[in-house]
Amino acid sequence: MSIDVNNESGTEVDEQAILDIARYALARMRIHPLSELSVIVVDEDAMEQLHIQWMDLPGPTDVMSFPMDELRPPAKDDEETPQGLLGDIVLCPEVAAKQGTEASTQHSMDEELQLLTVHGVLHLLGYDHEEPDEKAEMFGLQAAIVDGWRAEKGLTGPSPAPTVS
Repeated sequence: MSIDVNNESGTEVDEQAILDIARYALARMRIHPLSELSVIVVDEDAMEQLHIQWMDLPGPTDVMSFPMDELRPPAKDDEETPQGLLGDIVLCPEVAAKQGTEASTQHSMDEELQLLTVHGVLHLLGYDHEEPDEKAEMFGLQAAIVDGWRAEKGLTGPSPAPTVS
């Protein structure tokens, strides 16, 4: 799996954890191991510009996903996905820090960025949360991936509650 993490935000983030959880999420979703993903960490101003440009919404947001080859997880266990370019995930640590402190299970900016990375991966794979059933499926899968990664890493304590909308 080729995953690039590029921090352009000026904020120190745990880039290795972002890389690790993205790799874990893609493996868990059975995405071809030669697929490519880019994760870009930006400041609030850059995120606001992207949010306005692509969503026509004011203010910065926490995460945005820009799919490229529209790869999807295989429908059956014996199927294999083609390799391809998944796309870009853009994260904003300043928004993540605010969300982490406001969440019902308060957590760090880095924990929020890990959650947002998984959220972004799922969006790249075609998951959405517009409808209640879609939201239940996506957020359930997101929690399972984050919990599985945390367990594999030996991290204790409650997983971050979903704060993305």
